[in-house]
Amino acid sequence: MSVELLEGSDALARAMVSAGCRFFAGYPMTPFTEVLEGMARLLPEVGGACVNAESELEAVGMAWGAAAGGVRAATGSVGQGLSLMQESIAELCFARVPMVFINMARGQGDYFQATRGGGHGDYRTVTLAPVDLAEAVVLIQRAFHIADCLRNPVMFMGDYYLAHVIEAVETGPVDFGPVPDKDWMLDGSTSGSGAARIVSSIMPYKRNDPRYIKYGTYLETSGDKVAALEAGMPPLFEQGWCDGADYVVAAYGTPARIVRYVVGQLRAEGMRVGFFRPITLWPFPAEALRAATRSARAIGVYELNAGQMIEDVRLSVGDRAIAAIGGISFDHSGFGVAPDLTPVKVAARIRAELAALGPSAAPATEIAA
Repeated sequence: MSVELLEGSDALARAMVSAGCRFFAGYPMTPFTEVLEGMARLLPEVGGACVNAESELEAVGMAWGAAAGGVRAATGSVGQGLSLMQESIAELCFARVPMVFINMARGQGDYFQATRGGGHGDYRTVTLAPVDLAEAVVLIQRAFHIADCLRNPVMFMGDYYLAHVIEAVETGPVDFGPVPDKDWMLDGSTSGSGAARIVSSIMPYKRNDPRYIKYGTYLETSGDKVAALEAGMPPLFEQGWCDGADYVVAAYGTPARIVRYVVGQLRAEGMRVGFFRPITLWPFPAEALRAATRSARAIGVYELNAGQMIEDVRLSVGDRAIAAIGGISFDHSGFGVAPDLTPVKVAARIRAELAALGPSAAPATEIAA
């Protein structure tokens, strides 16, 4: 495939089809609706199926059934719709079913939901947050690969900007290497054999199977599963201008695109400021953030919420001076277009924080960009 000028939602749909997604279900909720419409148009052309479900509960149940049959499947919504799916997300983790969830979020108020989850028990989902459409079409394909390799749902964090931006992108298949055989899937081959497979959140084998594990014992493996997920998914991140920086700004998702631009401009003016962006919100790149901020006297966290990722920043860097420089910002539609997300306003907040730090210990000319 060649580079095409595409709207974000259409590009994401095309990338999912390129990744081998063949079942998609969802309930319309802007800006997720546009992704659903794209999948409804594209999947029949490749022998797949897309269902406009009557609610988010039905959507996740349908996708679960397809995924249990070995099909690459996905569903999603905005944060409100994903709230209804939390029980199923937890159960999918316990049942070890790979699937991709898309949150085309309204603002950035769903960080806790994506990284902590609102379901029951001990589980985690790898969470990916792209900064722009070029990164998004690769990450959405990688999400399916990660899900298959780790046998676990993966959360993809988009938003209104990502859904509606128009950029030149390549949406063809990306080869991430082989994935394990799905020898657990329910394809009908073991039916009537006396040793039929099951996909269950409470037991991996039937009671008459010699490998049968009691429910309580199976639940005890949840901790090992979370540890294996963390070990199997090295955190992804981006950083810039952090060497010798007095002040480092951490941001994620599409707002980080604006923050990165502003930090680059301020650095060009000679200010000792750096930039850090987690790409995996879970596992959070704590070690990388500690290294990136080793010279920083203070850290600013820009996010469009009342302060959520800031908790992971604090957990990562300890008792360093950390302050939120973002905040809740919505236009009148409530879809996530943030009036405060402009280079001028972001730069003003960073400049104020730098001024509060006082004179730098070394001239900016001694610091490599």
